[in-house]
Amino acid sequence: MASDSDPVKDLADEPVDHRFKGLPPDAQTQGLTVGQLAAQRRDLHTGGFTTPVLTLDADALEHNLAALGAYAARHDLAFAPHGKTCMSPQLFRRQLDHGAWGITAAVPHQARVYRAFGIQRIFLANELVDPAALRWVAGELAADPDFRFVCYVDSVRGVHLMDRALRDAPAVVDVVVELGAGEGARTGARTEEDCRVVADAVAATATLRLVGTGGYEAEVPDADPARVHAYLRRLTALAVEFDKAGRFAPDLEEIVVSAGGSAWFDAVADVFAELPELSRPTLKLLRSGAYVSHDHGWYTRLTPFNRHPEEGGLRPAFRLWTQVVSRPSPTQAFVNAGKRDIAYDLGLPGAELVRDALTGVERPATGVRVVKLSDQHAWLETDSADDIQVGDLVALGMSHPCTIFEKWPLIPVVEADGTVTDYVRTFF
Repeated sequence: MASDSDPVKDLADEPVDHRFKGLPPDAQTQGLTVGQLAAQRRDLHTGGFTTPVLTLDADALEHNLAALGAYAARHDLAFAPHGKTCMSPQLFRRQLDHGAWGITAAVPHQARVYRAFGIQRIFLANELVDPAALRWVAGELAADPDFRFVCYVDSVRGVHLMDRALRDAPAVVDVVVELGAGEGARTGARTEEDCRVVADAVAATATLRLVGTGGYEAEVPDADPARVHAYLRRLTALAVEFDKAGRFAPDLEEIVVSAGGSAWFDAVADVFAELPELSRPTLKLLRSGAYVSHDHGWYTRLTPFNRHPEEGGLRPAFRLWTQVVSRPSPTQAFVNAGKRDIAYDLGLPGAELVRDALTGVERPATGVRVVKLSDQHAWLETDSADDIQVGDLVALGMSHPCTIFEKWPLIPVVEADGTVTDYVRTFF
């Protein structure tokens, strides 16, 4: 991946044009690049931005990056945040700067984006059976001795398909056996015996190397602390068993044990701390991803920091600024953002702030509620005719970072005083 240019920094050279929602039209007229627009440090509300426009709070973003980096270090966890959340090379770079081991992916396209921007360690949390993708991975491994790639296996058929695709490939692919979180959960071999059979299938190939065990505790049916801890102990016990039985590849420098979403990383820390010493060093790999922006609802309720406030906390970083474009009755209003702009898979957004169109004064959005979404409108219900007026700005808070990021290819990063200092590019 050696190159004279820095692909992350090169993003600043992109022209500001029609691809990017909410940015000042005059920036395109002037032929500005993203970097040049950032250098102008425009005010979000007076600098020509149009609505709707999604923003990231600069202070909250830095706080969240630091919080999970510190948490992982404090609990002796390696950290590979799930990149599917933001798909932003700039944020990947900042996650790595805060101590991340690498970045997790879910599908081959994401891994290709990561490699295009220089990511040297990728954990793909899926069984990868696509022949073209496997050959691409093997080519990347052969071309770059410093590149590390690990993915799941959870079936004998999957192992056979991977082996078939890789027989003429130039490199061996590292895999971990995924233990499913229970009957009715998502992916993963359902029992320890199933995992043993999958491990034996890997050992019978010359194309795959078994390096550890992995799983996803958020899929535990009827998850609660006891059930999640019990599942994670099964996962770590499987790693101990495999090590004692000599199932891991003999040339390994470290054994990988991986889990961790954004709702139970405290349980992962608890159980991984109990791991006994294995025959080789253990890479205890946490994969939480939603923390980077947090949210105003779903993860605000689920974050483990609610259970352990002494460990820190996260702040919602997103805010979607919309504008009232119709006020047909004293109890009804419409703003100019809907399903095309707003995440809604985990609940409707909430109205956070109102900014007066004439005075610029901001106030809490008391008495204003989002009750429905159309493609390009949010339906608001109001307590009184004076709550909002046509032209006023309404800032919305949303749930589920993954589906917020994906709707916005370039997102302004805003300081507390409203100054836009940077722009985050996404690749979905």
